[in-house]
Order: sequence, then structure tokens, then C-alpha cells
Amino acid sequence: MSALRAPDDTPGTGAPGAGAPGFEATAVEGLRLSVAAVARRLGVAPATLRTWDRRYGVGPSEHRPGSHRRYAPLDMRRLELMQDALAHGASPAEAARLALAALAGETTPEPPGPRAAAPGPLVVDHDTTVSTGHRSSLPMRGAGRRAHGLARAVLALDGDSTTRQLRDSIEATGVITTWDDVARPVLRALAERWSRTGAGIELEHLLTEAITTVMAQVTMSAPPPVSARPILLGSMSGELHALPLRVLRATLAERGVQTSLLGADLPIGALAAAVARTAPAALFLWSQDDRNADPDLVGQLPRIRPRTRCYVGGPGWNPTRLPPTVVALGSLGEASNVLTAAAGL
Repeated sequence: MSALRAPDDTPGTGAPGAGAPGFEATAVEGLRLSVAAVARRLGVAPATLRTWDRRYGVGPSEHRPGSHRRYAPLDMRRLELMQDALAHGASPAEAARLALAALAGETTPEPPGPRAAAPGPLVVDHDTTVSTGHRSSLPMRGAGRRAHGLARAVLALDGDSTTRQLRDSIEATGVITTWDDVARPVLRALAERWSRTGAGIELEHLLTEAITTVMAQVTMSAPPPVSARPILLGSMSGELHALPLRVLRATLAERGVQTSLLGADLPIGALAAAVARTAPAALFLWSQDDRNADPDLVGQLPRIRPRTRCYVGGPGWNPTRLPPTVVALGSLGEASNVLTAAAGL
């Protein structure tokens, strides 16, 4: 849990708002926030805060039975540490222990230890629940700890944590594994949620931007390419999905493959001009929607010397309808291996 924020020893900076104009450190130290105010600051439901207090002891340090819960600055810091740990895949119990231990040396009275409670789900908001393991409130059957940690960050609209977790996963497991096992399950769950409820498009946009940013960072930090001829990556005309191409580009860049990313919604005339101008070693075309996966258009691409091999990917393609010279690839992992070989590496 090295990414947890360490307690800030700078006077007057331990509480939200302490650095804002017009706030005095002494006034902030005496501030007590209501459950509703804390819930708004952290982006969680009030019921979640009450559960954390009742079950794990991460609540107001000086709460008295019969009185309203009021959170002091130190209480807020514990909650922020707990939220960070949850975003990185810790279970609620693990996150609470980390938060309490991290600030155990502070002078404000410690909150009581965890209270016994009947087993049951941890309430996250009014219409979803998670187990007390590493799961998030997005239904992702079979997804692992990293995917659920990423989902928590996305649901909290925490762009920094979302980007950091993607970057950490890439460093630990690589680009393709991060895409397949961490990012895709969350994207798929968000899409299903949107189709079911019509809500959450802002969550998908935040995650898409984070993936785009991280993949660009991987591409830019890769060593100079060593392949002689580039690989062209593009989407079919009318196809607006280009995120898988950015993932593929980052993987190829790590392997020293020179690429040219042409992006989404590429008119067939522009694609033909790019092929004729660059004489790429291979061309890879993505189509998410079968309405855009036109095999006849692919067959019209110019034939050049030396030969350009043509590959397609994405759920929109029907392999049985493709021309004999066009090969469908079943995954980005397969595409990265095939295109690396096509580049002569």
C-alpha cells in the first residue's frame, strides 16, 4: 500500500479547507463536520460512513450516544486514508486497520476499536452493495482485486487515483494484461450499467481519458523504434472507438515497433492514401460495430510493393466474410504478437 498518502506534518494542512483563503489554522482545528458534509467531501453515501464507524471504528473520535456524529480534522484524515486504501484494492477491514495505524501517534483521542456487527454487505450507496472483501459496487464476475480497485476510483470520479492505478498495474503486469484484466472489466460493467439505467456516462468518459493518458505516457517513454517499416493502426469509417488502438500502439512501442496511429472514423480514401504514401509493413483496422465493418471496402485498398499485410480486429468483424488476403485477429494480445512479427521483430 505504498501509494497511501502519508500524514502531513505541516501545521494547518491536515484538514480540508485549511489552505483556503480566509481560514486560520486554529479555526480549522476546531472544525467539526456533519455526516452529510463529510459524505459530500468524500463522494460516498452517509450510510457508508455510519457503517465504517459501527463496523470498523473509523468514525468521530468523540461521538457520544444520542448526539449527532461530528468529524474532526483528524477523523477526516483517517477517512481519506481509508478511502485511498479501498481505491487500491484493500478490503474495508484492511483499509480501516491501515488508516487507524497510520495516525495512531496523533494526540486527538483515538476512536474506539471495531464494534461487533452482524455479517452483511457494506452499503456504498442507495442502490448497490459490495461485500466486505475486495469487491466494488460494479458487478464484474470473475474480476480481480486490481479491477475492483480501479472501479472504486472511477465511481468516486477520482481521476488521479484512476490514472495512478492504471500506471501501477502496467508497471506490475504489462499493458495487455492491464487492458484485459483491469480496464476492460470496468469498461464493460460501466457500459452495461449505462444500457440498463441510462446513467454513468461521465464515469466511462473519466476512465477512457485516464486510459488514453496512460497509454500515451507508455508510448512516449518507450525506446526509439527499431523496425524499418511502420504499422498503420486505424478504425473503419464511421467507427468512433479508437481506445483499443491506443493500447495496441503502446504495446508495440514497448517492443520497438514503429507505428502510425490514424485514429477513429477513418474514411476509406484517406486510409488508401496513407497506405500508398507510407508502404507500411502491416495495416490493422478496428471495428466495434458490425455496421462499420465493411469487408468490401477493405478489399479495395491499394496493393503495393513491398506487400502490406492487412489485419482486422474487434467484435464488429465477421471473419467468414473477409477477403482471403485479410486476417481477423481475436484479441489485442494476439494482434501485438502478429504485428510485431510483421514488423520483422
